[in-house]
Amino acid sequence: MKRVVAFMLMCLMSVGTVFAAEKPLVVAHDTNFKPFEFKDQKGQYTGFDIELWDAIAKKAGLAYKFQPMDFNGIVPGLQTGQLDVGIAGMTITPARAKVIAFSTPYYDSGLQLIVRSDDKAINSIDDLAGKVISTKLGTSSEAFAKAFGKAKEVKLYPNNDAMFMELLTGGADAVLFDLPVVQEFSTTAGKGKVKLAGPIYEGQAYGIGFPQKSAYIEKVNKALAELKADGTYDKLYTKWLGEAPKTK
Repeated sequence: MKRVVAFMLMCLMSVGTVFAAEKPLVVAHDTNFKPFEFKDQKGQYTGFDIELWDAIAKKAGLAYKFQPMDFNGIVPGLQTGQLDVGIAGMTITPARAKVIAFSTPYYDSGLQLIVRSDDKAINSIDDLAGKVISTKLGTSSEAFAKAFGKAKEVKLYPNNDAMFMELLTGGADAVLFDLPVVQEFSTTAGKGKVKLAGPIYEGQAYGIGFPQKSAYIEKVNKALAELKADGTYDKLYTKWLGEAPKTK
């Protein structure tokens, strides 16, 4: 009888291990980072990051569930292990790399200024001395704007809509943010109201974030490489960013 009980306990433990292994990964993404992640007209999240991660997960055989959240909560969530993955146009920076792990880069970006269409005075970051910059909380844009050090104020917002609205209503003289996002805004909701200004600052690479020593980094890197090799990555890139990737 003892042997039977012991055998049954071992079976239950094995079943529990299988269920634990199949527990979906919690994958965080930003709520508003168009064209990487945003809500479509049906109220569903979509975008480059959303579809890229889905392709990666299928290639790697990973079950997951998405967790939309404010960007500034993603790194802390990965640090504490509440999140398994973060894909949100997240710039690989030395500061972040000290507290979380990253995949190989999947997108090359930079920072760009956007101003009101009738503004002829702002043509570079130096022209923002004594003026107000609007950007997103917890991003590399915040760090760059504050490091500039000459602005009258750096206004921080949890989402893109708010920082752009601040510019349109005159509460800020410029928005400083990621190139693909300001480009997309200037050709859609902000068309005719705003324009890009100055050069691209800080060449940046986006990476997928993980808790340090995550067991999934190698699988994700392998899947990402395979998607680049088989053309899937190029198709998604062109679909969402309007051009073929310059590098792979």
